Amino acid sequence: MEKLGKQTIKFSNPPTILECSSIVGPKEANGPLAKFFDQTLEDEFWGEKSWEKAESKIIKEASNMVISKAGISSQDIDCVFAGDLLNQCISSSFGLREINLPFFGIFGACSTFVEGLSLGSILTESFANYVLCATSSHFCSAEKQFRFPLELGNQRPPSSQWTVTGSGATILSKNGSGPFITHITPGKIVDMGIKDANNMGAAMAPAFADTLIAHFNDTGRSPSYYDGIFSGDLGYVGKDIAIDIAKSKGYNIKSNYNDCRCSYF
Repeated sequence: MEKLGKQTIKFSNPPTILECSSIVGPKEANGPLAKFFDQTLEDEFWGEKSWEKAESKIIKEASNMVISKAGISSQDIDCVFAGDLLNQCISSSFGLREINLPFFGIFGACSTFVEGLSLGSILTESFANYVLCATSSHFCSAEKQFRFPLELGNQRPPSSQWTVTGSGATILSKNGSGPFITHITPGKIVDMGIKDANNMGAAMAPAFADTLIAHFNDTGRSPSYYDGIFSGDLGYVGKDIAIDIAKSKGYNIKSNYNDCRCSYF
């Protein structure tokens, strides 16, 4: 590994994304990305008694699916990085407890999956042959966690996000023919004082823009180098803020940037 600039790591032997899997809920199944998901659900409970249990089931099955698709045994995996949006990462820890592998519970909100890929890449550069990275979220449990339980029937303002119900998982391999993870740029906490729980996009956009600009500075690349630039869940309001911040720093990302939440629905 080699450190570039202030925040970026360049891998000497880039890990391969060996395989990936995804399971999503019914709203996502009706969105523009529907054909790309491995499995879609007919309802948010998926046969469970609570939304939290449903989320644990989703990440469990997505992880089992990616292991099967990769054609390896679960015992070939050296460790797992997984997280979700709930306190103490209960969806991930309960969902993956039966996998019986060294487990790192991580929390990065919308960046959790990329955080897992980043840490997993560092491990494959050192000792690990295979690393499982997974994350999950559930609209109904996330609303209870961050805003208001759905039973209260609170009106949602235009700035509030709609958290994805679903899970994504991938296997990183020390060896393979790609696609590769060649660089990672960890972000910093950037707090601009936004306290509105219904406007999390505005709260997160400054950190996203700061990380993106750090990546450009460290690598010497411009936005046009990439086919696509994506943020996690800034929503339409946060997306516009991120574009404006980047533009104020001399980077025009508008033509090839999109937010994942805006892509889903």
